[in-house]
Amino acid sequence: MPAATLERAASAPAAFAEATAAEVEAAVAAAGQGFALWSATALWERVAALHRAAGLLLERKEQLARLATAETGKLLAEAIGEVELCAQIFTFYAESGPGFLAAEPLPFAGASIVRRPLGTILGIMPWNYPYYQITRLAAPNLLLGNAVLIKPAPACAGSARALQELLLEAGVAPGTYSTVLASVADTAALIGDPRIHGVSLTGSERAGIAVGALAGAALKKHVLELGGSDSFIVLDTEDLDAVVDLAAAARMENCGQACNSPKRFLVAEPLYADFVEKLAARLRGFVPGDPLDPATTLAPMFSAAAARELLAQIGDAVDAGARLHCGGAGTADGAEFVAPVLLTGVVPGMRAYSEELFGPVAVVYQVVDDDDAVRLANDSPFGLGATIFTGDPDRADRLAARLDVGMVSVNQLPPSDASLPFGGVKRSGVGRELGQLGLDEFANRKLVVR
Repeated sequence: MPAATLERAASAPAAFAEATAAEVEAAVAAAGQGFALWSATALWERVAALHRAAGLLLERKEQLARLATAETGKLLAEAIGEVELCAQIFTFYAESGPGFLAAEPLPFAGASIVRRPLGTILGIMPWNYPYYQITRLAAPNLLLGNAVLIKPAPACAGSARALQELLLEAGVAPGTYSTVLASVADTAALIGDPRIHGVSLTGSERAGIAVGALAGAALKKHVLELGGSDSFIVLDTEDLDAVVDLAAAARMENCGQACNSPKRFLVAEPLYADFVEKLAARLRGFVPGDPLDPATTLAPMFSAAAARELLAQIGDAVDAGARLHCGGAGTADGAEFVAPVLLTGVVPGMRAYSEELFGPVAVVYQVVDDDDAVRLANDSPFGLGATIFTGDPDRADRLAARLDVGMVSVNQLPPSDASLPFGGVKRSGVGRELGQLGLDEFANRKLVVR
């Protein structure tokens, strides 16, 4: 076994057993009791718990980050940044949340909207951001007064349990927040359980279709954060090297295993050749190794199976005529490492054209004008986000208005901030997380007329 794999295996936490049906039932019952207590708790006490959670996250960020690295293989520095972002999210809702919950007056005399909790919210969570994905659901809903029941990815049960212990220590009422390693069958039953009042999933299209169908059949509110194949559109720039550096950093964050990572790079014809050459050079410079080592810049993929699937998508494109500029194989360090890939010549009919590439792969396209960029950007089943680079603000606004996505950033990478709503359209999902929109998803926005 390669040294990096041995290091990760040695530091990985012990496996957690799948919950029994009795344990699942106990968790649901406890959440109902916790909701009754927590929703009646004064808002200032809920705010104080969120503030304490943020402080504990910062105090324990190194410990929590090492646990996440052991479970997922992500770079330690990235895991530390993830924990810090979670602290920012809890702080944001503690500071801005009370304003979001204030009565909202309407034009009709004496009418207002008040926001009240719904009950117990089930969160079905992925492995790629074991703290951040949970926090996006937990922070606004705990502020609102909902109970939160988390079904984590089995591989990240240790991180999920650590966050649960932290929140209970911060003062969240017992039962209000809990983690349950439910089976697939028990999770499906939970979605239909009338004691569950909303469902949030972050995961694959396949999982989203299944969860959406079950939640719809139960007439239950749901949020689905699914896949993405975001466009990184370069129309013009005075500093191509800086744009390439941003492109490489964005594509390689979390080893490319992020739904909102830019996966398709649409570059204007005059810049295209230089962009491809410079980006390939940057990707070749990533260094695989132990994710706990600060010198490592290429983390392993989550699993050897994930690496094999990605290599199959790459192989399909190359066999059909795409050009491989770099990468395209597992590195010498083990099957879970994939050398960063740059492809050109990807066309409809290839898997790499229509499927999400969940790993360190950049696909670069040449576009002749803005219309061509819009056509190609929108020619995807996904609609999560896009990034535009141009020195002309009006041109950026015109292009942004035509893109079928939920989020657009201009001349910068998409910011990660608790105040900014996150979500997409088309097959990228339903609903929003973070910001006030994230809080509203599982709130009863009640009309009151006096």
